[in-house]
Amino acid sequence: MKGTAVDISGNLAVIGYGLAAIGPGIGLGILFGKTIESTARQPEMAGQLRTLMFIGLAFIEVLALLAIATPFIFG
Repeated sequence: MKGTAVDISGNLAVIGYGLAAIGPGIGLGILFGKTIESTARQPEMAGQLRTLMFIGLAFIEVLALLAIATPFIFG
């Protein structure tokens, strides 16, 4: 139709969170992969590696939680 405007409804925050979840997903994959690789190379370090892995996991998950909260704070 000529001269009519198209109404766009919905929330772009859903798309934003979907894109923001990619980063922590990649980070978790790298974190767990490298921890398993390091444990296979030096089994005696498994306890320390596991501790560092859980600390890294916490920081990566904070990124995902910030991605959820950001649209509510600035929206």
